[in-house]
Amino acid sequence: MSNHNTQATEEQVLYAAILEKGMYTGLALMVITFALYVFGIVPSVVPLSEISIYWSTPVHEYLVAINTNFLHWEQLPTGWSWMKLLGYGDFLNFLPIAILSGITIVCYMVITPGLFARKDKAMAFMALAEVVILTLAASGLLSVGAH
Repeated sequence: MSNHNTQATEEQVLYAAILEKGMYTGLALMVITFALYVFGIVPSVVPLSEISIYWSTPVHEYLVAINTNFLHWEQLPTGWSWMKLLGYGDFLNFLPIAILSGITIVCYMVITPGLFARKDKAMAFMALAEVVILTLAASGLLSVGAH
């Protein structure tokens, strides 16, 4: 029989607690922002009555269409440019998704000092690596492919 410890470490409990709060916050914001959008409380870039026209449109064509018909920007709204559109209901919905996507980064950042304090350097450096890699990926600085 093996001697595996089945008790969660302090860092694991902290990670789970932050993840839980972030998940519930993101979920609540998702419901709220969707309601603001659907009930027309916050105006949208693409009118709700026209959104079904774009459902089967490939992403690039969709971006060209909404830019041509509604935004009139010099460049297409790609990457983090959606943040300029947070005043619109259809883009406000992106905020809770970004929170849900980014909560893992916060979790790793918070547990890292405890890992160093416990002298678990391997795990601490892996947590730091996760923070750096996920942050770079979210920033758009890391990209693959020809696009």
